[in-house]
Amino acid sequence: MDALGLEWSDGTTRFRTSGAMTRQGLVTTVSSPAGTAAVVGWVGSARDRPAGAHGLLDAFGRNGADPPLPVGDYAAVLVCRDRILLIRDEQARIPLFFRASGGRVNAVSTSARSLGNATELDPRYFCRYLTGNMAQPHTDLTPFAGVHRVLGGEVVELSLTGQLRRRTLRPVRRATAPPAPTADGPHLGEAAQELRLALENAVGRRMGKTTACHVSGGTDSTSVALLAARLLAERRAGPGNLVLLAGRFSRGELAAEQPYLDIAMEEIRRHAAAARPVIVDADDVADFDDFEHHAGDVDEPHAHAFRAPFWGRLHSEAAEVGCDTLLTGCGADPIADANPFHLHRLARTGRLRQMTQQARAWAAGSERGLRDVVHAYVVRPAFPLVAERFTALVRSGTVLGGLGTFNRPRWLRSGFARAHGYQEAGVAESRFVFGRRPEQSLYDAANYVAAPDPLSWHRAREDGFFLSNPFLDPEVVATMSRLPVAATFRPGVPKAVLREAMADLLPAPISGRAVKVPFDDLYARGLRTHGDELVALCRSAQHPLIAEMFDVEMLCRAVREAQLGMGDAHSWDRLNSSLALVAWLERLGRGSGALGAAEPISAGS
Repeated sequence: MDALGLEWSDGTTRFRTSGAMTRQGLVTTVSSPAGTAAVVGWVGSARDRPAGAHGLLDAFGRNGADPPLPVGDYAAVLVCRDRILLIRDEQARIPLFFRASGGRVNAVSTSARSLGNATELDPRYFCRYLTGNMAQPHTDLTPFAGVHRVLGGEVVELSLTGQLRRRTLRPVRRATAPPAPTADGPHLGEAAQELRLALENAVGRRMGKTTACHVSGGTDSTSVALLAARLLAERRAGPGNLVLLAGRFSRGELAAEQPYLDIAMEEIRRHAAAARPVIVDADDVADFDDFEHHAGDVDEPHAHAFRAPFWGRLHSEAAEVGCDTLLTGCGADPIADANPFHLHRLARTGRLRQMTQQARAWAAGSERGLRDVVHAYVVRPAFPLVAERFTALVRSGTVLGGLGTFNRPRWLRSGFARAHGYQEAGVAESRFVFGRRPEQSLYDAANYVAAPDPLSWHRAREDGFFLSNPFLDPEVVATMSRLPVAATFRPGVPKAVLREAMADLLPAPISGRAVKVPFDDLYARGLRTHGDELVALCRSAQHPLIAEMFDVEMLCRAVREAQLGMGDAHSWDRLNSSLALVAWLERLGRGSGALGAAEPISAGS
């Protein structure tokens, strides 16, 4: 989906934006003596997008300026007097790409497909994509040869004629400075106060004139909606409307969530009586509904396209009532909970007795075995590929058996994997997920697992809003990452800091929840309903890369095994990614990738 474009013609810069998205406020263009900036999304605050765009231009437009990046959800192109800058915020929810040849950039766009050639694909990208669902946003590779991604938190500097000067990752300007540490580190109460302040700021920055909040009855989404309601009631977010968006299931496992949803709605409306509940009946929704459309029409393969029917139903309702921003609790789990990879830090620094004691407490609190905890948080981060291969040997026997995050799926042909760097991609992915310090890598990787975001971007022009994740705000992540485990871990109490931070707002039944009903029922229903269609899609696929890449019959066997309930979350993720790739390749040549009604901008005017 193309929101803005930049090209060079006869030595002059042609700068265009989507007219429809500009009128919706999704693209903001400003000019000053420093130059012209086009910002997709928002900088600083979703409520005052022109001010944020001016602030970005003023900060980076000065000669020699090298400021930290402001917070926000944005991709921006700045045409200054002496240079051109391509910028993305650290969360990297809004994409930005450039096409380069011989050290010169000849086009920039938010759409990789509009820049690429469908007949010139980069097989290395597909190997990286198939190593795990976090691969896309943090690698320079794109599906198209010669098309590069501006990374999250990166500033790409070009000359006015398009010569690539440098690419740098910038620190993000935190909204508040960290508090002075106490002598023995923060306790639970102090940690909760820090998180509450950071989360309030994150929610407030993201609220628009009409704000929708996902509400599921869980701790995370209810916390976001309650903070939005409180901010509106106290006028700290300015005047505005609040929409409470929820899916309702009257049958199946997910029907057990309805009492919690009702409690959450009642409590939120107690703080903001004018909040409008929008309850979407979702009994007829199943994963993989209209899969070829959801997976095939996006710019890049979308690993979570199977879940798009449910999220799309909710987004349509939010658009119908005129929302201009949508907040979600997705992505909160690794941020708001205690960091289990602290055990790895204890092990690698030689504190084995302390590690064992804490691992026992972790095992007791999570109702897991000590061996499972040590394997997951100490052994596997140290030797991820070896640990996965050992697990694959122990659990072999089916196509899905033993298939973890980095192992090569059995339906991916070994010759293709060897030729195009699958093993190297697996190593790179494991380093990203675990890194030299897995306890920090957890937060870095968490930024890329919020499933609905690619769908939100693809639908933005028709919906009129972007999805935003307050728990992934840089200030919230920085707050949680600097807290010691002693302040965050309470055996048997997941997300103890968040529960304490929201103790005055969360109703007791929700605050006391330890687990939520997963969406496994929706997934199983989708496979039962669409399994034959998915097999037919694979067998009828005509794109030559599919047969070169996959053993199609083995991929079909994996679909059949998943229909029978075989496998686990890791193996299903690998299957879903592969099916999305098949659908994407099949539809690749059918989309135009055009800007639609584009409006030219005169740089510097």
